[in-house]
Amino acid sequence: MSILKKCLAGALVLAALAVPAAAEDFKPKQAGDFKVRLRAIAVIPDEDASIGVIGGDIDASNEYVPELDFTYFITDNIAVALIAATAKHEITAENTALGNVDLGDVWLLPPTLSAQYHFMPEKRFSPYLGVGVNYTLFYGEDDAGGTVNAIEYDNSVGLSLQAGIDYVISGNWSANLDVKKVFINTDVTLNNGAITADVDLDPWIVGIGVGYRF
Repeated sequence: MSILKKCLAGALVLAALAVPAAAEDFKPKQAGDFKVRLRAIAVIPDEDASIGVIGGDIDASNEYVPELDFTYFITDNIAVALIAATAKHEITAENTALGNVDLGDVWLLPPTLSAQYHFMPEKRFSPYLGVGVNYTLFYGEDDAGGTVNAIEYDNSVGLSLQAGIDYVISGNWSANLDVKKVFINTDVTLNNGAITADVDLDPWIVGIGVGYRF
């Protein structure tokens, strides 16, 4: 919750700075616009797991990384967006029959394609909702050694939900606050099949940033 409050506070600061912008500099969202956003995001996994013979739960670290968003407006209200970011997570199996087991780390790359509906595209404040699909690639697995000497993650296909707000600062520039729920499920194999796990990571992704429309 504290991360979300910080993001909201940042968005309000950007909005306050934008108040002096002249009305004639305002450019509403329109069909044919192409928008690029750069956000700083917090990736907050919401984990659930079933771990084979040793039981226990999965814990994945929160991470803070940049995110790119490419959005094309089909109509004034309807847009499609491609979102890309990658993050490295530390993974631990907790409360297992072997105690807490360090599973090392892994990189996630979940490119997400969404359809969005933008409310009030003619206004400076324009919220939107989106639904889409993500294909998550797991790469750069680094097992911790010791108890776990080999680990593999299956790639994942899942849904995503999105809500956000754009605020036009001046001309083509805008501030953005965005929240996504990305559903990621993977089958994990440890020690060449000695232990298997069905893991849901399902992160919340909270971001704040700026956008430019062409």
